Amino acid sequence: MSVAKAPILPLSDRRRSTAGGVHLLATRYRKGSRLEPHAHREAQLVFATEGTMQVTTPKGRWLVPPDRAVWVPAQLPHAIDVLADIEMRTLYFDVAWLKRDTRNKNLETEFVVRVSQLLHQAILALFDGRNDSVRSDLLIQLAVLELHQAEDPTTFIPLPHEPRCRRAADIVLADPTGLHEIETLARSVGTSARTLSRLFSAETQLSFKSWCQRARIASAIERLSMDNNISVKQLAADLGYASFSAFSHAFRQVTGKSPTEFADKA
Repeated sequence: MSVAKAPILPLSDRRRSTAGGVHLLATRYRKGSRLEPHAHREAQLVFATEGTMQVTTPKGRWLVPPDRAVWVPAQLPHAIDVLADIEMRTLYFDVAWLKRDTRNKNLETEFVVRVSQLLHQAILALFDGRNDSVRSDLLIQLAVLELHQAEDPTTFIPLPHEPRCRRAADIVLADPTGLHEIETLARSVGTSARTLSRLFSAETQLSFKSWCQRARIASAIERLSMDNNISVKQLAADLGYASFSAFSHAFRQVTGKSPTEFADKA
C-alpha cells in the first residue's frame, strides 16, 4: 500500500469548521463497514465514543476500543474496519495549523493513545453544539496537549516487511487461535527457526512469542466486539489458554480491562 495508490479524500460537507484550520466531523458506521485504504490532506485524530474499530497503516494494525484514539498524519494511507457499531468523532488538522507549534513534530507518525478522562471530555465538549470560538480553540489546544503524552502501543500489531517474516506473520494472523510453533512456520516460509526469530525481533521489536500473544489478544478483542453473546470462557479455550485466569491476565496486560469488562462496554 502506498500513498500514490491511496485516494486522497476531501472532508465531508457535514464538517464543522473552527477557528484556526481545525475541522470537526461526527459520523456513524455500522458493524462490518470498511473504509478502504485512503489518505487525507489533513492530519486527524479519530475517536469512537462507542464501538471498536481496526485501523491499518503500512506500519501495522491497531485495535481501537472506545478508550483509545488514533492519530493519523496527513497524507498517510490507512484503512478502517468497523468491528462494532461506532459513533466516530474526528478532528481534522490543517498541516499549517500544526506547524505553528514545534512540539507537534512528535505528531508526524501514526499512533494510538489511551484516552484520558480529560481528553475524552474535551472531545465530547467540541461536539456539544456550542458555537463559542474561544472555547473551541481552548478545547482543541487541550486535546493536542494531551496527545503529547506517551503513546499506548499495546493494541498495536506491527507488520513485518521482510518477505519471509511477513509470510509467517500472515499465517499467524489468518489463524491467531492456533498454536504456531516457530520451527514449523520457519520451514513453511523457507528459513530456519533461528533466522525467523531474529527477523521477528528486528522487524517488529517483539519476540515471536510476544507477537503471537498480541495477535491472539487482538483476535479476542475483535470477537468480543462483534459478538455480544460470546462466552468469554469459551473464547479463552478457543484461543488456546490453559485457563480463564491466564487469558484474563494476558487480556488485562494489553487492554487494561478484564475480558468481561471489555465485553460489557464493546
